[in-house]
Amino acid sequence: MNLGSRNKKRTVLPSRPAPPTVEQILEDLSRAEATDPVFSILDHGGPDSAAAADSDVELKFQQSRRLLQLNQRLQEARGRLAQQSEELREAGERLERDVAEVKGRAL
Repeated sequence: MNLGSRNKKRTVLPSRPAPPTVEQILEDLSRAEATDPVFSILDHGGPDSAAAADSDVELKFQQSRRLLQLNQRLQEARGRLAQQSEELREAGERLERDVAEVKGRAL
């Protein structure tokens, strides 16, 4: 039984949702309370801070994707190591039996 093949299933990452339409944004803004945190963020930053926030979100998204990919590779390597460990254990047992057989013939 090949243990490594079970662990090779790839995790399919969800695609990013489509951004909201202008109408949806305006509707959300019209429903928001004046104390909504989004207004305090918008008051403190200009257009540059919005672009920086977008690039920060994209950076975090890409880092998250990379982390998931690395985690998948780690899980695959773990499965391969477990399989190789079992194969080495079995080879060691065969070797011990062969050595005992050779010793038995020598006596």
